[in-house]
Amino acid sequence: MADQLIRATAANGGIRVVGVITTRLTEEARQRHQLSYVATAALGRTMASGLLLASSMKRPESRVNIRVKGNGPLGGILVDAGLDGTVRGYVDNPDVELPPNAKGKLDVGGAVGSDGYLYVVRDVGYGYPYSSTVQLVSGEIGDDVASYLVSSEQTPSALMVGVFVGAEGVTAAGGVLVQVLPRAARDEALVETLESRMAALTGFTPLLQAGKSLQQIFADLLGDMGLQIMPDTQMLRFHCGCSFDRMLGALKILGQDELRDMIEKDNGAEATCHFCNEVYRANSDQLEQLILELQAEA
Repeated sequence: MADQLIRATAANGGIRVVGVITTRLTEEARQRHQLSYVATAALGRTMASGLLLASSMKRPESRVNIRVKGNGPLGGILVDAGLDGTVRGYVDNPDVELPPNAKGKLDVGGAVGSDGYLYVVRDVGYGYPYSSTVQLVSGEIGDDVASYLVSSEQTPSALMVGVFVGAEGVTAAGGVLVQVLPRAARDEALVETLESRMAALTGFTPLLQAGKSLQQIFADLLGDMGLQIMPDTQMLRFHCGCSFDRMLGALKILGQDELRDMIEKDNGAEATCHFCNEVYRANSDQLEQLILELQAEA
């Protein structure tokens, strides 16, 4: 099933629901960064969360940055997701591995740590970005992002994200976000019904592994509440905007002396993009050209 995002409403527009399938892009991230099992799950959950958060923005160039910094051995997680369906991200320590937790699942909470913070920056495409910080609830990512939505955006929300990764790689990944909008938030019975239905789900990836589509998952959750599924399906992909030219631009900032030192000691320069792990190499001639450009500009 292709990586995709679909949107829907229910309860006469009082409920907003968004679902994403991110299996292929999570597998690409695993391969690019050579992630361990638990690091794959942590980054995959965060990328799915970023895409779900970005889905409510308006301008095509809008983006969301999620940074998770806990006290666990995984270190930090950084994800950049856009309304255009692109996402990228990395973890500080990609080779960290932990035994399964008490439920027999990948111990994402232990790898991330429950003592720390979740930082969310929303770039709406103009002006200054909006930033929010909340304390981690569990380190399991889904709980933490849902806590952010409630505390920072005052929107009752239920979010479930998951990644299934085995010896053959990522075979299921994605998530679903259900939000009760102000017009329906006063209906306590409606909120309780949604909470109980979300709590009854054993996870998101088992639904995908069972062959369910996002539309079927939505129908199971909200089919009796006037569900209206939007006709447009948005394709999602792992994408990084880095390039060789950008790398040269970054090297140019270092100045003539540093560039000359690179030529003399290393016969060139090498840079690796944190987000996608792409390696760029510049030879001595290319560095000499940068020096000439700096001299001309001076």
